[in-house]
Amino acid sequence: MPHHHPHAFQNFNARQREGLVGYSRRNFLKASLAGIAGLSVPRLLESQAHASAAGQSPRRNKSVILLWMAGGPSHIDMWDMKPDRPPENRGPFSPIATRVPGVRICEYMPRQAAMLDKFTIIRSMDATHSNHEPNMVMQTANLDAAPRVSRTGHLYPAIGSIVAKHHGPNHPSMPAYAAFMRSRSHLAFAGYLGRQYDPFMAQQAARLPIYDLVGNDTGAASNPTLFQMPTGIDLARVQERRALVRSFDSLRSELDVSGSMAAMDRYGQQAVEMIAGRRAQAAFDITREPANLRERYGPHLWCQQALLARRLVEAGVAFVTIDLSYHTASGTWDTHGDNIPPYGGIWNGLRPLLPLFDHLTSTLVGDLDQRGMLDDVLVIAMGEFGRTPQTGTQGSTDGRNHWPVVMSLLLAGGGFRHGQVIGATEADGGSIKERRVTPGDLAATIYHHMGVPLDTHYLDPTGRPRPIIQSGGVIRELV
Repeated sequence: MPHHHPHAFQNFNARQREGLVGYSRRNFLKASLAGIAGLSVPRLLESQAHASAAGQSPRRNKSVILLWMAGGPSHIDMWDMKPDRPPENRGPFSPIATRVPGVRICEYMPRQAAMLDKFTIIRSMDATHSNHEPNMVMQTANLDAAPRVSRTGHLYPAIGSIVAKHHGPNHPSMPAYAAFMRSRSHLAFAGYLGRQYDPFMAQQAARLPIYDLVGNDTGAASNPTLFQMPTGIDLARVQERRALVRSFDSLRSELDVSGSMAAMDRYGQQAVEMIAGRRAQAAFDITREPANLRERYGPHLWCQQALLARRLVEAGVAFVTIDLSYHTASGTWDTHGDNIPPYGGIWNGLRPLLPLFDHLTSTLVGDLDQRGMLDDVLVIAMGEFGRTPQTGTQGSTDGRNHWPVVMSLLLAGGGFRHGQVIGATEADGGSIKERRVTPGDLAATIYHHMGVPLDTHYLDPTGRPRPIIQSGGVIRELV
């Protein structure tokens, strides 16, 4: 399915002809900028130059892959099961033993169970302030990031955008923050930081299967054109650096007025040269993977995106989000009930998702581990909240409603200590019993992993300093 979402460079009107000339260097330059929308390279190049001058050693390629389960996965039916409770509380699934003694999870996730020593389950995440789409609080760690109730809720920057600004990409030819997006309302963007730190829309650069709103493979595939050169332009012309510099000079005032870029100094000029490079094109070309590995991931859209996410962090992207949803509204994990299509309840809605999710997470984490990348890549799987302790909500057979009181999430990699469960809920899974973890704690852990100082601030348009963490600290059990 084609996507027509706004991005950071849409105001350049890259496809519009200017004056009496059919195709000009100005048009080409604007098209090139539109094609690399979201690249946060100038800061990286500058910081690398300063580090080199100071004799500092280069950093390791730390990165994050966020598996975003839009709609809110049911914690009670997945990672925090209550088998001794009445059926209307415990749900239809049974628990199975895992590699971690005494820890049980859902029967439909046997692969996670078999390698749970490489995962951490957090069962006591406080999602009290997290709302439904637009999904902001958990992706920003800011409790005021609630567009449904606040006019400025959409302006708090995503954790991925903070990483893009204060860490940058791990390689100057790659975006800092990339996302496979099903719907704009499923992601947090850069907000106060400026659109140059919005996510790079990764699905525009890769050939992927097209699924309909309820998860059926249409048999068609997308036709990405992001890296195709405009008509009449070849690589030799792109490499004419002096002409590019002159074009930058002529566009500088337009850039300043639009606000789409904070500055275009010599580091920014280097960024445009990436359009002539091959690293990004290669990273998005999944056919470069061995056939047996592609078969291991499988042909499903989400699994293809997971393989691409691994390729992207391997090539130098610092933060990748995969929007694990078919539906573009509230999300595929919004399992209210069979009488509320297309989401379904726990049996008909959630059950078909779990083997796929189990395969995706175990394959991705196993692949990273086999490549020696797992200590450098932090994998997070979560949604915006949990589900109600009682089934049959809203007149459904076995659906569960939104439950922003507590949720579970899954972590792997990042060089952290795993093979554990953090926190616990009360007997019915409806509230936190012990070890409350906050969105700020999760964000602090991500920033710690990425080397972003926890006392970092940014300025909003009024000049007011805002901390990247409202309150919270690194989750101590992990370090």
